[in-house]
Amino acid sequence: MSERPEEPASGPDAESLLPIDEHVEEGHDAEGRKVRHRGIYLLPNLFTTANLFAGFYAIINAINGNFYVAAATVFVAMVLDSLDGRVARLTNTQSAFGAEYDSLSDMVAFGVAPAILAFEWALGSMGKVGWMVAFIYVAGAALRLARFNTQIGTVDKRYFIGLASPAAAGVVAGTVWAFSDFGIQGSKMSFVVALMVAAAGMLMVSNIKYYSFKDLDLKGRVPFVAILAVVLVFAVVFSDPPRILLLIFLAYAASGPVQYLLRLRRRKTAE
Repeated sequence: MSERPEEPASGPDAESLLPIDEHVEEGHDAEGRKVRHRGIYLLPNLFTTANLFAGFYAIINAINGNFYVAAATVFVAMVLDSLDGRVARLTNTQSAFGAEYDSLSDMVAFGVAPAILAFEWALGSMGKVGWMVAFIYVAGAALRLARFNTQIGTVDKRYFIGLASPAAAGVVAGTVWAFSDFGIQGSKMSFVVALMVAAAGMLMVSNIKYYSFKDLDLKGRVPFVAILAVVLVFAVVFSDPPRILLLIFLAYAASGPVQYLLRLRRRKTAE
């Protein structure tokens, strides 16, 4: 007695039987009607995948003791992270899948990788205190990314609430890169690194506002002198990347608390 073949499933449970490489995403058309799109956009997700790979590569090099390479790779991940969102907006290929994938990649590149880098270079010599400080940073990055995803569209896009995870990673990776380039052993300055890593983790989950630079018009016309300024900035950065990048990200990380204190002072003066 032969069995009758099962009929294809239909209804709301049918999506659970889709092939593993199939992705269905719901959206709305210009008239507000719900539409479904199968598959994912390739171009922006290629940059996100490269960002994820850079974070993973930084972790491997940090474990192997190649701190200079690991720190530099974190900065490469920052460039890739800045490109995927801009490419998606320019090509009109934004998607919920891309946003979630980007957050997971950022967690690896700007959360886990800098923490492991700092731990392998300096914090490991502090024992349990060292890995606790590294975990504070990782937890801060995870909470920062989760809060950012829930606040999209509800906060002023000109400002970040809390230090952005790439900027925090720049502080940590820049510190390792700048001092390891001089041949300085991290164990000799483990206390300073611990304070810096913990502070970066706490700033990410703080309510301090940071300027996001998202209101800059990169497509409009600018004076000729602006191009000269950009060339000068590149020349200064490439003259000594480890130290210059560290100073830039330290200044940005400090700008939030400084502006917060100035606002408090003006408020008290007004009262």
